[in-house]
Amino acid sequence: MNTRNNIFLVGMPGAGKTTVGRQLARRMQRRFVDADHEIEARTGVRIPVIFDIEGEQGFRDRESKVISELAGQSDQIIATGGGAILRP
Repeated sequence: MNTRNNIFLVGMPGAGKTTVGRQLARRMQRRFVDADHEIEARTGVRIPVIFDIEGEQGFRDRESKVISELAGQSDQIIATGGGAILRP
């Protein structure tokens, strides 16, 4: 996968990926995207609701798809969900 000059922030939930990502994007004059927020915007529901309805597997499928799509764009700072590293 070509990261196209993107920077991916990975870490435990609550570690500050979104906070750091916003600041980094501002300094580097890049677009910031939080993958969890992107999933919520696309589905129209909060992540806990997705877990309740689709389970972790369903959520991880959505997460993988969103991150893959974001990775195809250029010059972004992308905060992944805390569990994104659970899949190759």
